Amino acid sequence: MSFLAIDIGNTRLKWALYAEARWGSPIVAQGVEFLDHVDRLSETHWRGLPEPTLMLGCAVAGDAVRMRVVEQMEIWRVEPSWVHASKHIAGMTNGYDHPARLGADRWVAMVGARNRLLRRGQQRPIIVVMVGTAVTVEAIDAQGHFLGGLILPGHGIMLRALESGTAGLHVPTGQVTPFPTNTSDALTSGGTYAIAGAVERMIQHLQQHTGQEPACIMTGGAGWKMAPSMTRPFELVESLIFDGLLAMAEERQKA
Repeated sequence: MSFLAIDIGNTRLKWALYAEARWGSPIVAQGVEFLDHVDRLSETHWRGLPEPTLMLGCAVAGDAVRMRVVEQMEIWRVEPSWVHASKHIAGMTNGYDHPARLGADRWVAMVGARNRLLRRGQQRPIIVVMVGTAVTVEAIDAQGHFLGGLILPGHGIMLRALESGTAGLHVPTGQVTPFPTNTSDALTSGGTYAIAGAVERMIQHLQQHTGQEPACIMTGGAGWKMAPSMTRPFELVESLIFDGLLAMAEERQKA
């Protein structure tokens, strides 16, 4: 029962083929492709792969990109299935006002984080941070209830917004420093500390709400950029979306 997990972000598609749809299953093959080139997946990355028997994907890039990926999967007989946020799944309860409107990537990442801790025997509050084109900061209590989350612009959006709204501001990316003394460093440091501050504030909210210090799990293509600027302990998990897809697929098989 090989399992194909697909994560379609705003700029790239990541995929992993697992031996089974089971937590801890070994990866048979994996890869990354920019969205501009997904039309060649069947001729490149996926050519010659063992045929998956189950597929589950998370897509935020829109229906057009998702359909292009589905067309590439026609080399196999597997039925494509895509995650939509639900009220309950894999130990998580969705507390969004309208659960179905929660972004699929946010929901899958939270399921991945929750199951990652549960498999270690840890049942505690969690802050889940995704750092990509946008940044999300989610709060989950020890019982697996998603309490709410923040959305803020990522580094690139912040810089582009400042450049478009400020006359003459076109500078290269700088360094993160405690006391920036040039515009490049000031912009990079400002964006980084804005994200770190949002995470710190949500940690404080969750700790006050639950009376427990939460675990912090970070993921996303730009997560490594935040590492030196974080003030709290955190775990950087590149495969968090895949962890969530595995947990969801495993539960679906049991149903």
